[in-house]
Amino acid sequence: MQETDPGAIRSIAIVGGGTAGWMSAVLLGHALRGSDVRITVVESAEIGIVGVGEATIPPILDFLDLVGIDREAFIRETEATLKLGIRFQDWKTVGEHYWHPFGTFGVAIDRRPFHHHLQRAAAWDEPRGVVDFSLAAALAEAGRFTPPDPREGPARAGLRYALHFDAALVARTLRTVAERRGVRRLDRTVVDVTRTPAGHVDELLFREGDRLGADLFIDCSGFRGLLIEGAMAAGYEDWTRWLPCDRAVAGPTALNGEPQLYTLSHARDAGWRWRIPLQHRAGNGYVYSSRHIDDQAALDDLTRQVGGTFLAEPRQLRFTTGRRKAFWKGNVVALGLASGFLEPLESTSIHLVTSGLYKLLDHFPDRTFDPANIAAYNASLIEEYETIRDFIVAHYGLSARRDTPFWRDVTGQSLPDSLQSRIDLYRATGRCRARPGDLFADVNWFYVLHGLGLRPRHPDPLTGMSDAAAVRGVFDQVARDVAAGVSAAR
Repeated sequence: MQETDPGAIRSIAIVGGGTAGWMSAVLLGHALRGSDVRITVVESAEIGIVGVGEATIPPILDFLDLVGIDREAFIRETEATLKLGIRFQDWKTVGEHYWHPFGTFGVAIDRRPFHHHLQRAAAWDEPRGVVDFSLAAALAEAGRFTPPDPREGPARAGLRYALHFDAALVARTLRTVAERRGVRRLDRTVVDVTRTPAGHVDELLFREGDRLGADLFIDCSGFRGLLIEGAMAAGYEDWTRWLPCDRAVAGPTALNGEPQLYTLSHARDAGWRWRIPLQHRAGNGYVYSSRHIDDQAALDDLTRQVGGTFLAEPRQLRFTTGRRKAFWKGNVVALGLASGFLEPLESTSIHLVTSGLYKLLDHFPDRTFDPANIAAYNASLIEEYETIRDFIVAHYGLSARRDTPFWRDVTGQSLPDSLQSRIDLYRATGRCRARPGDLFADVNWFYVLHGLGLRPRHPDPLTGMSDAAAVRGVFDQVARDVAAGVSAAR
């Protein structure tokens, strides 16, 4: 296509492959198809992939649909399994669990959300809970799956699912798609950059002796933030005071039996353990605080929990929870681990990559790189990061556990003001103040806060105006629909 704007972006260099780099290449290639924009991914075969983020949430399927990747083919090529939610074991107290399922929860009654009616139902000692009214939670607990079907009532119509997958296979699959669509790949190691008079990155200098110039640079170089920090000195906001876990140990084990349809998050003495079932193995890891347990003790605990031999040497990871003070500075945009780190408790890592990309398209620049446009992008993504941070902090801060020094520390600390005000509102009214466009809606906050034992002092007054017998009838019908959905599933 003939370029009509003399200031239009002509070339994009993505530094780093992996999931973030190749997702960027595929989405930008799709969005800019038909243009003359050249997209190059620079990655080194010597640098491995950090495969912590192998669990996703339902928007991953929206991404695949948007860029024209067939879901079934993707599942086959990445050896993925289906995911209906997250099971949180021992987070409230040892021996208890709760679910954060995907999809709809019940049906609205007199225009009030179902979970608000469930909060009021405590007055008549309603014995049923999330698993009885959420098809995703019920299916996950039963080990069965049925696809969403709008013809089969609200429970089936509102069912959503996500994927567990192998990060290395995802990167390979996306690379194949991107290269087929015209993205160029360079196997190079970046050692330095040159700068423009305005302070922007001009060229990447490679250890191999050559160089690459571009108008826009996407930094997917991982924790080190080669461009956003190394070249642009964006700065980093440390959230360790709220999220003290700073290390992880991860290793694969053999898959025993059929893959479970959920991610397991199991609270431990100094953090939490994940289990992610794939078609060919199980991914396991322990996210922990090095102030409360040493590396060897963490590995020993993980080894005991998985109950078997690791298929490969477990990997140790170190990180500082937080975010870049600016995700976009000059002509450099950071995505993935280069932009910050939030522990994968709610499987948000890959979502934040796609969210950053969508926001980049919403604020796509020309070569002037207008500061107002960049500031708007940063403000939007900072708000999302901080909301997700609060959601994760809530799992720790509201736990009833006090049985180890770690749990006494995380439950005794002050919360971010933004989270504290949300919790105060929930304790008072059962409302959560989710905003339009938030990743976690009102019902998602309900699953976690309710699961951790919080109950509102005064449930939504409008739910008290509904006919109690009619509400019970709706509860019964929803429970029957969920049970029928489980019975019909394979």
